[in-house]
Amino acid sequence: MEIRKIGVIGAGQMGSGIAQVAAQSGYEVVLMDVEELSLKKGIEAIRRSLDRFLRKEKITPEEAEKALARIRTTLNPADFADCDLVVEAIVENESVKGKLFQTLDKVVKPEAVFASNTSSIPITKLASYTSRPERFIGMHFMNPVPLMKLVEVIRGYKTTDEVTKLVMQAAQKMGKEPVEVNDYPGFVSNRVLIPMLNEAIQAVMEGVATPEAIDTVMKLGMNHPMGPLTLADFIGLDTVLAIMEVLHEGFGDSKYRPSPLLKKMVQAGLLGRKSGQGFYKYDEKGNKIG
Repeated sequence: MEIRKIGVIGAGQMGSGIAQVAAQSGYEVVLMDVEELSLKKGIEAIRRSLDRFLRKEKITPEEAEKALARIRTTLNPADFADCDLVVEAIVENESVKGKLFQTLDKVVKPEAVFASNTSSIPITKLASYTSRPERFIGMHFMNPVPLMKLVEVIRGYKTTDEVTKLVMQAAQKMGKEPVEVNDYPGFVSNRVLIPMLNEAIQAVMEGVATPEAIDTVMKLGMNHPMGPLTLADFIGLDTVLAIMEVLHEGFGDSKYRPSPLLKKMVQAGLLGRKSGQGFYKYDEKGNKIG
């Protein structure tokens, strides 16, 4: 089997990025969301990203035009019927993802591969919502997708060697470095990263230091390119909380308990950059204010 056409579900930050790198790599892409406005925003984000590559002379105008021409948008899951690979990049919620895969399972050709961009939910569990667990895998792209090289490739319990090889090759064609990891909550990246962000949030709650001071310590002392609280705002505090809850439930260990401050901020709608305020305030373009 050869992957020629890729479906991407979710036109947000991750989904639009996956659609972009797939289209730039020569794949035909079908991008789906539940609202026309979301699709419009997704395509606009792809245009802006391609424009940045143009200004830096990393691509030509012709390459940018061809990439955009390879992307078709839809609101209908039936338009994924002939896709060879379908990548889900929606909200980090097992029930929502599961219902989506149940729908896809009925309309996408049997030989197609399903992949989830989940950042923490076990792949074996998501695969159980389908009749093709042997053709189900995790493709955890990093944010921002067009710039970050890593893709965590996570095999479910029944994922075949053939499917794993196929997905590894597709990720490489997209210019990524796929790394195969085992199917545990949070995989590698978020099992290590998210508890660190949670601990930084806990330090704010306990009055150890201000968000600015904590971020400065980690940038200057640990050589991190971005402080943990700035990064939490960038990821979205709701996503950070969702991953912590998956880790806490999956391992049953109190060290993964979400910080009460994190819960409170999410309840208050302070989700970070996407809501305009988290540990910092942001303008409409997502730039820090002050």
